[in-house]
Amino acid sequence: MTGNLLCIGLTTLDISARPVEALPPNDTTALIEQIVLAPAGTAGGTAFVAAKLGVRTALASTVGADPAGRMVRAELEAAGVDTILLGESADRPTSVTILPVNAQGQRPNLHALGAGGYVQDGPALRDAARQARFIHFAAVGAAGLKAPQGAELLAAAKAAGATVTCDLISPRPGVVEHLKLILPHVDVFMPNAAEARLLSGCDNLTDAGQALRAMGAGACVFTDGADGAVLVDANGAKRFAAHKITPVDTTSCGDSYCAGFIAALDRGWSIGQACRLAGAVSALVAQGLGTLGALTGFEAAQALMDRAG
Repeated sequence: MTGNLLCIGLTTLDISARPVEALPPNDTTALIEQIVLAPAGTAGGTAFVAAKLGVRTALASTVGADPAGRMVRAELEAAGVDTILLGESADRPTSVTILPVNAQGQRPNLHALGAGGYVQDGPALRDAARQARFIHFAAVGAAGLKAPQGAELLAAAKAAGATVTCDLISPRPGVVEHLKLILPHVDVFMPNAAEARLLSGCDNLTDAGQALRAMGAGACVFTDGADGAVLVDANGAKRFAAHKITPVDTTSCGDSYCAGFIAALDRGWSIGQACRLAGAVSALVAQGLGTLGALTGFEAAQALMDRAG
């Protein structure tokens, strides 16, 4: 593996279309402005955006042995992502999500389950984890990497000096028991606000952060949509305001926030500065369609952050 960041977990192909206010009647056609195909998912999307931000990135996940999988791999490699740990399944297709986005940036999801949530554990993954400076663990509940194995992997990576961030695929049944094993090896836990409330049983995000820190997380950062993000660490809680934008597509905002956060840490920035840059990255992504949206690179995100003061 080559890279400072290793992303582990879900990878999908997202097919995003806009504006779609309603499906056309049967056997008819509606003309729309834009369709974008891009790698996505809690690991694949984060890796794709992180590479765009200049982070040397590798991805551990699985795609199918099909055209969608070949496209995902090609797009990731074109962005500079190391795909040596991106497996190929002969039995399961590539995970694909269709996203008809309306003029307000809202969308339903049509998802075909496939190989994307499978992570192949083994010596190659363990070696890569020990070599990485950063691990983004987006494999909580993933097939092929059970909670004890995930905890062992992260413990070894942290012992080798890695900084570990963690996000959820979804708060599925049993996830709290999984997190009890994983979070003691996580420096920054990064679910969204709704997930944080559900996992902790706390309505207040400061309380939710402290509850999840009591489960082992070093710090928590909760993305909270138009209300920005909340950092909860040993120093207390701090809210970071969201940028005032007109959103086009918010699908990738959480994954892009994680990518921006890690990109800042990779440059030696503080956790507070990382939250500010992550907010700028997410705002740029939300102003375009697909995983990258209107993001052009690190410099554009930093400039937006600086203008916000």
